[in-house]
Amino acid sequence: MGMSGRTSPKVAVLMGGPSKEREVSLSTGHECAKALRGEGFEVVEIDAGLDLAARLASENPDVAFNALHGRWGEDGCVQGLLEWIGLPYTHSGVLASALAMDKEKSKDAFRSVGLPVVHSVLADRDEVSARHVMAPPYVVKPNNEGSSVGIYIVDENANTPPVMSDDMPQQVMVETFAPGRELTTSVMGDMALTVTDIITAGWYDYHAKYDQGGSRHVLPADLPEEIFRACLDYAVRAHQVLGCRSVSRTDYRWDEARGLGGLIILETNTQPGMTPTSLVPEQAEHVGIAFGSLCRWMVEDASCNR
Repeated sequence: MGMSGRTSPKVAVLMGGPSKEREVSLSTGHECAKALRGEGFEVVEIDAGLDLAARLASENPDVAFNALHGRWGEDGCVQGLLEWIGLPYTHSGVLASALAMDKEKSKDAFRSVGLPVVHSVLADRDEVSARHVMAPPYVVKPNNEGSSVGIYIVDENANTPPVMSDDMPQQVMVETFAPGRELTTSVMGDMALTVTDIITAGWYDYHAKYDQGGSRHVLPADLPEEIFRACLDYAVRAHQVLGCRSVSRTDYRWDEARGLGGLIILETNTQPGMTPTSLVPEQAEHVGIAFGSLCRWMVEDASCNR
């Protein structure tokens, strides 16, 4: 990294942006910026708008810390811009980001190495609103948005298909509903940290994920050894098959009645939330890595050609 004569690298924290997850990204960005200042870095916070390239040119940072969530920031777009201008950045590269964000393509990658996923189909929103495209229970979600934005659960007794809001994309994913506990494992480099059991009243939605008290995190999760080990193993394998770098988080459902056969991967997140209530910092803390140290490691790990 060209440190351009500075005593410590100047880090541009990219946050906000135009996606549906703007607010969460602003929280992540502010927290990471604060932690990095605490670690002695010079930090500039940039709300990633259409003028991002110009802002980066005028600020001339040494590293970009990508705190964006959702489309554009998490799907390979901003990564391509950073590669183009030769600015080292954190998290995953162009291909891994695009692959992880496309739920159906990431499932294909998981299947290719024998990782368990549920059956799903891609369908037109209007068709899904008109009839059951698969036998209930099933879940309808955007194929390429993050963070539980626009998820519809159709229970087994539903007579009618879901009525979706206009902000759902034209192409949606319909997948068999996977019952059971919500588990998650973070990967840092190529090391799985631990397993968290996310306990909510009902569905783990956007509110539960980001509001204080919306969900309870139990870590390490109280699980049979075989399931705990499988979560760690699957998360590393998912991270590797997608080609992820730095930090990722893989989410699971586990149907206890079915033992190991009841553990399935829901998705892998390449830009997981990094706020005080977020899952990744909690897991890092559990294995002895303080939040500031985690952020510092991510900056030191940054590069181009990811």
